[in-house]
Amino acid sequence: MVVPQFYGHVRRLINHPEAAWIVDDIYRQVATSSQKALMLREWYGAEYAIFGKTKAAQGQTDEKVTADLKAILEESPEKKKPMMQYLQQLINQLVQKKMTGFTMLHDAMLQYFLNTTPGTPEAAEFLELLKSDLDEENGGDLLKNLAFTKNGSRVVCLALGYGTAKDRKLILRVYKDAVEMMALDPNAHTVLLAAMDTVDDTKMTAKALFPELLGENIKDEAERENRLVDLISHLTARIPLLYPLAGQAKWLVSDVQKNIISEVHSVREVTSKKNPEIRRSELIAYMSPYLLPIIQSRAADLASVGFGCQYISEVLLEAQGDKKAACEAVVALTEGDVTSEGHIAQNAAGGKMLRALVSGGKFDPQTKTVKLVEPRLGFGDMLFKSLKGKFVEWATSPSSFVVVQLLESEDVSDANKKVVRDELSKGKKTLEKAAKGENAPSKKAPVESDDQQGKKKKKTNDGPKGNAGAKILLEKLSK
Repeated sequence: MVVPQFYGHVRRLINHPEAAWIVDDIYRQVATSSQKALMLREWYGAEYAIFGKTKAAQGQTDEKVTADLKAILEESPEKKKPMMQYLQQLINQLVQKKMTGFTMLHDAMLQYFLNTTPGTPEAAEFLELLKSDLDEENGGDLLKNLAFTKNGSRVVCLALGYGTAKDRKLILRVYKDAVEMMALDPNAHTVLLAAMDTVDDTKMTAKALFPELLGENIKDEAERENRLVDLISHLTARIPLLYPLAGQAKWLVSDVQKNIISEVHSVREVTSKKNPEIRRSELIAYMSPYLLPIIQSRAADLASVGFGCQYISEVLLEAQGDKKAACEAVVALTEGDVTSEGHIAQNAAGGKMLRALVSGGKFDPQTKTVKLVEPRLGFGDMLFKSLKGKFVEWATSPSSFVVVQLLESEDVSDANKKVVRDELSKGKKTLEKAAKGENAPSKKAPVESDDQQGKKKKKTNDGPKGNAGAKILLEKLSK
């Protein structure tokens, strides 16, 4: 009932120093998608303000409408010039007044930018508008505010894509001392990914982003390590840390981010001169001396959480430099009683990590084979020494696929594979029991409460499931 009362007044209120905050709060937090669309459409021309008031008067405020300017212009292409001028004028008014923190403004700016033609004066003027306050002391508020909203961050990503080398340098300078805050934000960290993918001068990228991201300026080693472990374990902060290594891996980058990154990549093909793989390699070379030591000193802390396990896998497979000490620290985690609670063999994420490292590379969907890293990691042969004499215990544990990988990986020597097979052959009966699930405690059927009487009885587990890894190992031993 309240929101429709604002229809027809959005342009006037969004320009008011006090009312603007109320309008934007309603737009961002309260309005339905249809109501948001009606409010944003008022940025496109006076006729849409009348349209919204008419809808409110008729009680049709829940009718589905769109604020997608491209769709609107496809229906009325003759209106493009006046609508774009009207929209640009309102955007410019707010920017000049330094009223740049509004989500509605950011959404409007994205709609304008998406409907400009690259290389035209309109597109160039928009990029200049983004940089309009950069020459002032403590300037850059517009770009800072844009980075922290969904559509605003997309505007900055596209600006990095379309901008010149000088433009990118100026934009990155704005975010100095705000990189950690951006890494922790669900929207702003996407800007960091776009910067890594568009700036050709990787030394400049490293100087702008990594000192704060990697804690280079923290002199106390323990403090720096604690901070880095916290970032690695954070849902979003880990993304810019791992992005140069893992790229657009499904477990790292969301579908929404992939769409934005793909958009930036298509633009980059025209505006960037550097080969993407060379850019990526140079970034990894800079980061590696900071990423590898943390594994050596804090392997146990990292392996205790799923995000940490992913970090270890990616860094050891993709980082550049001497990885031996870091590998040895991870191998040391496999020592002790395999069956004890808290052992890495009982940890699903830990087992997956070890399996990935033993494989010695990443799976290539095109060739359907594991592409070994160069120089060879050799983790499987190192792990072999730690697991020797305990292969059967590992083969019947939740991490049984680590042993399967020891037999399958091209990064494990044939001599070591033979020792694994011989040891497993001697414990074949134990493997058979595990494969049948005889080593696992059986699950009892749940007791029904009084209020469940007369209802359909719940399905119960007919028995314990067998160890899938043990089954595969038995098949291999029979060949």
